Amino acid sequence: MDYRLPLAQFRHQAAQTPNNNWLHQPVNQVFHSLTWGQVDEQAKRIASALHAQGYKPGDRIAILSKNCAEWFIADIAIAMAGMVSVPIYSTAGVDTIAHVLSHSESKAIFVGKLDSVDAANQAIPESVLRVAFPYPTCNNDVAWTHWLENNEPMEDEHIADPKADALMTIAYTSGSTGLPKGVALNFSNIGSSGSSSARSFDVLPGDRLMSYLPLAHITERACIEWTSVYCAVEIFFVESLDTFIADVRHARPTAFISVPRLWTKFQSQILAKMPNKKLQRLLKIPFVGKIVAAKIREGLGLDQCRLFGSGSAPISPDILRWYERIGVPISEGWGMTETSGLSCSTIPFNTEHVGSIGSPVDCVKMKLSPEGEVLISGDAVFTHYHKNPEATAEAIVDGWFHTGDRGEIDGNGCFRIIGRVKEQFKTSKGKYVAPVPIESLLAKNATIEQVCVLGSGRKQPLAIAVLNEQSQEYSDTLKQELEQTLREVNAGLESHQRLDHLVICNDFWTIENDLLTPTLKIRRNKLEERYGDYLHQEFSSEVIWEASA
Repeated sequence: MDYRLPLAQFRHQAAQTPNNNWLHQPVNQVFHSLTWGQVDEQAKRIASALHAQGYKPGDRIAILSKNCAEWFIADIAIAMAGMVSVPIYSTAGVDTIAHVLSHSESKAIFVGKLDSVDAANQAIPESVLRVAFPYPTCNNDVAWTHWLENNEPMEDEHIADPKADALMTIAYTSGSTGLPKGVALNFSNIGSSGSSSARSFDVLPGDRLMSYLPLAHITERACIEWTSVYCAVEIFFVESLDTFIADVRHARPTAFISVPRLWTKFQSQILAKMPNKKLQRLLKIPFVGKIVAAKIREGLGLDQCRLFGSGSAPISPDILRWYERIGVPISEGWGMTETSGLSCSTIPFNTEHVGSIGSPVDCVKMKLSPEGEVLISGDAVFTHYHKNPEATAEAIVDGWFHTGDRGEIDGNGCFRIIGRVKEQFKTSKGKYVAPVPIESLLAKNATIEQVCVLGSGRKQPLAIAVLNEQSQEYSDTLKQELEQTLREVNAGLESHQRLDHLVICNDFWTIENDLLTPTLKIRRNKLEERYGDYLHQEFSSEVIWEASA
């Protein structure tokens, strides 16, 4: 093991650079900065408060909040106290919050920034102590600021010194179906992943990262929070969705990680100001193209960015090539909760590797089973599911975690993900279809913002899609463009894969309407429930709008 464990690395960093800024939190559009030394002191005070409450080492302490500086501090304090953190998505509903708290046996919960407090108020039982971060939040028992003001920093000799195999966190999967499983991750899992990401990103002290994707998701936790601890980069938070672009422009990050859904959103916003045909024409003009691309990056606040990343879900190679032309070379990453974050990536960016997830990072090994399933082992791979030995035995066989992803290895030696094993469906002809590659082909049309291929039991599969905000009005021209896209996609597919229809949906798929997971993956089962009637119908037109179907 060539890395310090997470808590030891934080304490080392705080001791080495106590006066250097680390966390930058906006409040009413004013950024407040915390140094490593200030974070260390606050974490020690919160750790003392947890002990003062009578909680013991090994007790579970939950965190329910959007990203903020206090989230990081609470996470560190829980580790200092020898306890186990249990993150919960800020968008979680009543059933999920109640399940996570009960299943993990959490004794207390830090509650912070939330869009709605209703679910938290209903789900958190009276037996679980509520500690409120300093933001408008749900009903609480004690304020974060009260604990900071009334507890002395924990003395060094009382701070936990966990071993590599000690449980650090129980991360509940966002899951596209059913209740989430609790993935038990130890200090070695998080440490190997965070230190490996720091090496992969090639970031330097003083570099700037944004933290805005859910910290309850392991990628943000390992690749942003703990990576920043291993390479001493500064972290900037986002105050709200409305201030997002302004906050990014303020931070001017040198590395920026996002998810396909948001990269698609950014693309739509750019094309709303300049049609794609005009943009592509300008980009081809020497000198002019560089100016146009630079202005676009500046408008997004990404003019100083050296590393761009995308993860959490598949992204269309056409979108990656589109961004490459404006000087935003996006490296794709892959990982799972069970693998503690980033496990495979195309860092550094190479245009020949677009469409793949690249090569394994140095804390894991990967291979394909005879059936083409991606298998993974190494320091970053979890040891068990919390209170679920049956699922553990099914997932880990002979030391290899069976990911459930179907993959292949291309001519460059890069891994490609071609879908989930369980996402394949069988048509009425008895042929299996993998939806993800087809969805990726459809997404080359920039007007298609969300897409899902369905077809279980149907003669031919079909696609349902949501168009971007600029393409919501029906027109014959738009219909012809979509028909052309459908024909071009079908021309490259085998006969049993070809789509007979493209259905344009009225409503965007969101976390709120339960059609996206908290990490913005599509919930296929929910989409099939909602739009399943189309599987049993035949239409005379190739492209159908939901209202006219």
